[in-house]
Amino acid sequence: MSITSDVPDRIYAGLLIAYRMKAVFGFPMTWLSEISHCDEPNYFIYQQRIGPFKFWSHEVRLTEQGQGVVLEDIMFYAMPLGWLGAILNQLLIADRLDRIFAVRRDYIKAKWGSDD
Repeated sequence: MSITSDVPDRIYAGLLIAYRMKAVFGFPMTWLSEISHCDEPNYFIYQQRIGPFKFWSHEVRLTEQGQGVVLEDIMFYAMPLGWLGAILNQLLIADRLDRIFAVRRDYIKAKWGSDD
């Protein structure tokens, strides 16, 4: 995935971010998201405006705890295409999303460590 729009140093509600990515089966696609809520440094929410999902909302929450910070993802999405989308989600999409967040989790642990 690559970001194709300019992104400022600080995000804000209303910011649009465009991406180019390879979707299922390697098909290229465009994704446009909007930061719908932002309370820096506590949390932000971005929602899909153009992309593969019928609905996508992802909240990233950061909470100070002890000597570190807990990062929490709260994600809601709905697949398009009715029963076909539900099957694709079961067979491909849910697992792919799990792997994407696992890669991010591993990167964060490697860079900043973890107490667990």
